[in-house]
Formats: sequence, structure tokens, C-alpha cells
Amino acid sequence: MKFNVASRRGGAPSSPNSPSFLSIQQLLLLGLVALATPVAASIGDRLPEFQECIRVCERENCGPDAEHQTPIPLHRRLLLWSCPSECDYTCQHLITTTRLSQVPPPAPHPVVQYHGKWPFTRFLGMQEPFSVLFSLGNLWAHYDGLYNKILPSIPASYPLRKWYIWLAYVGMASWFFSAVFHTRDFPVTEQLDYFAAGANVLYGLYYSAVRIFRLDKDTPRRQSLLRLWTALCILLYVAHVTYLKMWTWDYTYNMAANVAVGAVQNLLWSWYSWTRYREQKKGWAAWPGIVVAWVLVAMSLELLDFPPLWGSVDAHSLWHAGTIVPTVIWYNFLVRDAQDDMARSERLKS
Repeated sequence: MKFNVASRRGGAPSSPNSPSFLSIQQLLLLGLVALATPVAASIGDRLPEFQECIRVCERENCGPDAEHQTPIPLHRRLLLWSCPSECDYTCQHLITTTRLSQVPPPAPHPVVQYHGKWPFTRFLGMQEPFSVLFSLGNLWAHYDGLYNKILPSIPASYPLRKWYIWLAYVGMASWFFSAVFHTRDFPVTEQLDYFAAGANVLYGLYYSAVRIFRLDKDTPRRQSLLRLWTALCILLYVAHVTYLKMWTWDYTYNMAANVAVGAVQNLLWSWYSWTRYREQKKGWAAWPGIVVAWVLVAMSLELLDFPPLWGSVDAHSLWHAGTIVPTVIWYNFLVRDAQDDMARSERLKS
């Protein structure tokens, strides 16, 4: 769902191969890779006052001989909040409040991260409530695209329909695991989120090549190419997951791989959309340009990491919010593209 075709009033769309477009892609790639570089621990983890707070809290509330066992509400226990994790959460906010109340010249101590994350204010046991909300918003966009656009508007006889259906299924699965991960951050939920996101990005490239190069055509050569392309994508995904799971959990590699695959998909759709726009001069052919511009702006939020506003809204949650509307536009584009393709085929037959 990442392409680049700009549509300007009173002029032709700009070329997807223009230097400005490539420089934006390259800058975002470099910035996101730099952002993803892992560290052994966050600044907050190493603060002596935070470590002391954890020790005191667990000794007084969590041990078998603790005088006052911390009561944990049912909804938080269902999300696997335990006494030690309650202490961790409470100490994060105690230390953050204390640091912000201290005003040495020229300003209060800055908010710092703990365990690689900002100290979010949880809601109903969810660690990052707005990231959960916007992940579910993206899930809805794929659900709406499938059940209100693809299935009712594209007939079962259209050969590309099955690939679009799987696009929605993979997208819904990806955003479901994103919501789960932002609800509670455990190693298993993090891995499911990353693997599902990788599948979503790679499937985007897979079906893009099928559509653009019409690998769905029932000819021996196209069918052979489709089998090779399918096998290659499966092999790449298995290798990707195996490397992360069995070799090393490398954040930098994971980010670079996803951005690189997305950039290739972006270029493919840019070329396709530019070609179709030049041929037909139809406004909907430029919709991918709107999508890519929107997504690039939303992606840039990942470079502007800042402490969460009101303890809940950070750059990552805004990035998730920024991809909902482009997804809606994209399913509209797929329907219009399919309808135009079917109409052209009918004209050729008559």
C-alpha cells in the first residue's frame, strides 16, 4: 500500500523516479534504521532511584512475608499484570513525577524511557491505549475493505479477487497482533507483532507484482513465473523469521528489511499508476499518489520520537493513526482498478 504518484492541479503527476522522491525514501530508510538501533537498557532502567524503588516495592508488597499484598483488579490480572509488574509500572510513574517536579536550572529533568518505552498511562490494563485503539482502527479499515468493497464490488470470476481477499486477511491479522502487543508487551506478543507485520509488508510486495505484471494470467509462462515468485516470497519470509527467531533478534535488520520491501512495492505502484494516468487521464489512477504522500508523512513521525502527550499519545501511536485513511483509499482504488480492468477486457472481446 505504498506508492508514489503525485497529482498536481493544472499539471501532470510528477515522475516516481524523480530525485526528490528517491531522496525522501532514502532519508526515511536511514532515519528509521538509526531509530531502530537496539540498546542494552534504557536510561530509566539504570536510574538508581528506579532500581531502589523496585526493590522496596517488591519487598514490601510482593514477597511471601509482605505485610501488605498488592491487590490487583480482575481486568488487570486477566491481562497478566502481576505484583512485580505493578511495582515496575508504579515506580516508572513515581520516578517520572519526581524528576519533573525537580527544577534545577534551566529546566526539569527530562522524561526518560524504561525497558525501551516511554512511561505510558495505562487504561483498562492496556499499556499503550492509543496504539491499541489505532491498531484496531487499521484492522477495521481492512475489514471494511474486504466486506464492504472487495466482496460486494468485485465478482468472483475476476482472477485477482482472491489476492485482494488475502490482502485483507493478512492486514487484519497484522493489526490484530499489533493491538495485542500494545496491550501487553511480552516477548511472545512482540514476536507475533513483528512476524505478522513482516508478513503484511512482504505480502504487499507479492500481490503487487502479481497485479502489475499480471502473473495471474492463465498462460504457461505466466503460471511458471507465478510459481517461482510465490516460492521466492515464501522462502524470503521463512528466512526472515528464522533469522530473527533462531539467530538474533535484530531490530535494525528487521526495520531495514521492512522499509526496503515497502520501498520496492512503492516504486512498482508508482510506475504502474503513472503509466495508467498517462494512458487514461482518470483521476482515480492518481489515488496511489495521495496514499504514498500520506504514508510518507505518517512514517516520518517515527523519526520524531517524543514523550507521550497526556501520558498516552506518542509518535508511534500517531503513525498508526496516520495509516487508517490511506488504507480506506487504497481499497477504493483496488475496486476502481478492478472495474476498469474488467471493462477494458469486455471492450477487447466485443
